[in-house]
Amino acid sequence: MFAKAFRVKSNTAIKGSDRRKLRADVTTAFPTLGTDQVSELVPGKEELNIVKLYAYKGDAVTVYVSGGNPILFELEKNLYPTVYTLWSYPDLLPTFTTWPLVLEKLVGGADLMLPGLVMPPAGLPQVQKGDLCAISLVGNRAPVAIGVAAMSTAEMLTSGLKGRGFSVLHTYQDHLWRSGNKSAPPSIAPLALDSADLSEEKGSVQVDSTLQGDMRHMILEGEEENGEAHQACEEKSLSEAPEDTSTGGLNQDSTDSKTLQEQMDELLQQCFLHALKCRVKKADLPLLTSTFLGSHMFSCCPEGRQLDIKKSSYKKLSKFLQQMQQEQIIQVKELSKGVESIVAVDWKHPRKGSFLEGSEVRTIIINYAKKNDLVDADNKNLVKLDPILCDCILEKNEQHTVLKLPWDSLLTRCLEKLQPAYQVTFPGQEPIVKKGKICPIDITLAQRASNKKVTVVRNLEAYGLDPYSVAAILQQRCQASTTVTSAPGAKDSLQVQIQGNQVHHLGWLLLEEYQLPRKHIQGLEKAPKPGKKK
Repeated sequence: MFAKAFRVKSNTAIKGSDRRKLRADVTTAFPTLGTDQVSELVPGKEELNIVKLYAYKGDAVTVYVSGGNPILFELEKNLYPTVYTLWSYPDLLPTFTTWPLVLEKLVGGADLMLPGLVMPPAGLPQVQKGDLCAISLVGNRAPVAIGVAAMSTAEMLTSGLKGRGFSVLHTYQDHLWRSGNKSAPPSIAPLALDSADLSEEKGSVQVDSTLQGDMRHMILEGEEENGEAHQACEEKSLSEAPEDTSTGGLNQDSTDSKTLQEQMDELLQQCFLHALKCRVKKADLPLLTSTFLGSHMFSCCPEGRQLDIKKSSYKKLSKFLQQMQQEQIIQVKELSKGVESIVAVDWKHPRKGSFLEGSEVRTIIINYAKKNDLVDADNKNLVKLDPILCDCILEKNEQHTVLKLPWDSLLTRCLEKLQPAYQVTFPGQEPIVKKGKICPIDITLAQRASNKKVTVVRNLEAYGLDPYSVAAILQQRCQASTTVTSAPGAKDSLQVQIQGNQVHHLGWLLLEEYQLPRKHIQGLEKAPKPGKKK
């Protein structure tokens, strides 16, 4: 339902009577929640907003947002929890387990087919057709999707686990999840785990290469039955595939000369390092290796590419992690029988994929050239190009013609080959690193019906700010209505619109409250002049 961007109709603070009604509806819909838990989920005085939106297929959905995260959504008078809520209450719904490979299909809009289910030692949960269910990955009880059972448990078993099992409504990594703080699923140990059913290799919960291939085949078979969803998923992967891959990826020229196995080895290492760098924190350790793969590495795979360990030289995750342990990047231990976990990470280990400043890149190149005697003996301003530098910076037609380059040209070319990135840091929070060049927050004034002015602010997400939270704060401070809509011409970006000229209040919020540098905000000069009517 939220596989593609939705359109926001309104965003308002909840009234006291509506808050009480919501609490009663939650108690009715989820009777297993105690009174205290309902009060935690729907707090009495803390900020709670109602967002009305239209999904990409036209469904009218009401979303309840608390603390910047969507916690519940309502569709056709039925109330559903989001993954953010289920991470706090993992036993709220009957939970079925699937393989990490399946998650990327669910995020793309596919339903969950029965061949993709993992049969636990205690058997499948007992549900009836139409029951709301949660879906988790092998090795981690934290749900990654929410769906409605297409048949009862008895019918699933009678069918031999064939056909469509669940109509998926919402998943981790979909656009509803993206409207929150975009946190990854927590690591919640399974209630029971029979490692013999999961892997032939002792001490690993990773699926072996043969079973992994069979699982992928079964997933695709199921998707053929699910025609529309499968087609939508494929169209998404084709239409959204970028021309360039992300940091550390392969460009088209380099892939032409490398085997598929070599490309997959590089992609595997790229996803591994990116996951350690940007998603895993010290507080997450020890971390199940299966959770690390399903919840972190797969999500770090560049759009348009697919991580398949079977096609790498390692074949299994456990062998790859053993290699990373030999390189002293991580430490893996078997904390319980048949279950391996990452227990330590050398965060200072010099590794590919790390973010570097321009001055650091220059130092590395200069030291490399001097260490390998590449400085021309007759002209110190020229650098001889060895095979590594040729592969890094030369075009195909230059490989046999350009033998030396001036220092300035060499350093410029090296910097141009790197993926630009920027880092946003808030006091007391982990730095946020993103690809690309950062654009300033844009504040504009626009005319609406009856010649009324509105203030529009865009590009808040680039600075780690949630548009819904900003809208709620401005609504209270300015005593004016606010709406959050999709920013025109900007994919997956939102804009906040406030009634009237509120540039002064916006400036206070961004400069004083969030302490953003003035140079990254454009449009502050449009604030109303003192003494003039706003």
